[in-house]
Amino acid sequence: MFLIHQNPKGKPTSESAIESEKIQFFDDSVSLNEVIFGSRILNLVNGIALKSATMHAGVSCQPVGIDFIRYFSQIKRGDILICKAQVNHVWENIIEVGVKVLADDFLSLEQKKILSAYFIFKADSDEVIPQVIPEKLIDKKRFADAEKRRKIREKRKTN
Repeated sequence: MFLIHQNPKGKPTSESAIESEKIQFFDDSVSLNEVIFGSRILNLVNGIALKSATMHAGVSCQPVGIDFIRYFSQIKRGDILICKAQVNHVWENIIEVGVKVLADDFLSLEQKKILSAYFIFKADSDEVIPQVIPEKLIDKKRFADAEKRRKIREKRKTN
């Protein structure tokens, strides 16, 4: 992996961000009413989130959970999906990756929001992995929001 910015404390968010990964479907992913199954989309998006986490950590990672999923719109045959993923926060060897999926409809030339989710991964390493260095204002907001979600997850564990 080519390192754009070497910092012993962490990596900038842009180094492991995925800006426009295209998702393609096969016919077995479509229901009778021409809608793509949500579970199929989630499976593909999990792979893209894992790719972002692994790029950031520099070691393989394992899924731990999904903190939040929101579906905004159905995906129909012919939609071109574009997935964006970015590491929001790191806690020792735990990584949160935020994912957004958009659909381009070439007939109407519109873009619609499909899904957003937060995936949690654990790095396969005993060493502490690099922290996230938020670069933009939106990255700083995602970083702070990730910390709030972590506190909620921890609170749920104790209850």
